[in-house]
Amino acid sequence: MQNGWFKLYRDLLEKPLWVQSTPEQKTVLITLLSMANHQEKEWEWKGTSYKVAPGQFVTSLESIAEKCGKGISIQNVRTALKRFEKYEFLTNESTNKNRLVTIVNWGFYQGNSDDLTNQLTGNQQAVNKQLTTNKNEKKDKNEKNNNTSCPKQAYDENSSFYKLSFLFFEKIKMNNPAFKEPNFQKWSNDIRLMIERDNRTPEQIKYLINWCQNDNFWKSNILSPAKLRKQFDQLIIRVKSESENKKSGLTLIKTPISNPDLSSDEIRKMKKLAESVPL
Repeated sequence: MQNGWFKLYRDLLEKPLWVQSTPEQKTVLITLLSMANHQEKEWEWKGTSYKVAPGQFVTSLESIAEKCGKGISIQNVRTALKRFEKYEFLTNESTNKNRLVTIVNWGFYQGNSDDLTNQLTGNQQAVNKQLTTNKNEKKDKNEKNNNTSCPKQAYDENSSFYKLSFLFFEKIKMNNPAFKEPNFQKWSNDIRLMIERDNRTPEQIKYLINWCQNDNFWKSNILSPAKLRKQFDQLIIRVKSESENKKSGLTLIKTPISNPDLSSDEIRKMKKLAESVPL
């Protein structure tokens, strides 16, 4: 077992790699940094002796999950490794027994401070100039990232956000085969906002996706997660009202909740009715 400590730069907290990661993926990321070797070490790899460099380590999915602790599954680890590879944070080579993980640019972030200084310049004045330049470059890069609403490959295809986005697209295509393929990263981000900011559940979102694409009115008006998010409360009221009317044997007139022909008293009654019917 390795002793000592490792560096964790605050700059990491502003990168899409961290910002767009799930709590499980963040746990895996920190665990990987703690597992990486700080100096050359000899391991067995592919049946032969292998010297791993700083930033590398030989491990397994089971071992990573175990070190992450309670609540992290092997599938969580597998998904995180795949996502981190897309961000070029690490490389991951596996066999049927174990895998070799390499943290990219380990020397820059975790290397010896003296070594880093020597690489930058031979005198203190040049060091200060270079560090100032690097700081400004990082600031520009962070501003660019903040202004980008949808970082490239921010959402893995195996994430629940992406899967719900793809389901939405498939349902729309069933009604309109000519519907163009959307930006799934942007759609996934809107799904994430519904779950994390609006406290919607994936089950609710999935239900409304199916429901609105089967409704004669809403299927032509709800054509993106952003529009679904905007109309979410109205759709819930409509679904609950429809459910209540089916129970009472009545036929619900397909009129949007926002229709100006409905009086405020009628809308208030529908909201009261919605509160008494479970989704």
